[in-house]
Amino acid sequence: MSKAIFYHAGCPICVDAEQMVLDYLDKSKITTEVVHLGTDKNRIEEAEKKGVKSVPALAIDNNIYHINFGASLDDVKG
Repeated sequence: MSKAIFYHAGCPICVDAEQMVLDYLDKSKITTEVVHLGTDKNRIEEAEKKGVKSVPALAIDNNIYHINFGASLDDVKG
C-alpha cells in the first residue's frame, strides 16, 4: 500500500485543497497523513528533502504534486 502525505500551512487554499484532494484518494490503495507545517515546523526539513517547494503539496511515494500555491516553504519557515 502506498502512503500519501499532504503538507500544508493552514491557509484557506491549503485547507480547501486538503478536503478536495484527500476525498478523491482511494483509501483501499493508499494511507494518508496530513502535516500542518505551520504548527509542526520540525517536519519542514523532511518536506524539503522530499522535494516540496510550496504548500499545499501532496507526496505519494517519491512523487511530489504541488497543488495551487498557498505559500513557499521559505514563507512557512519565517
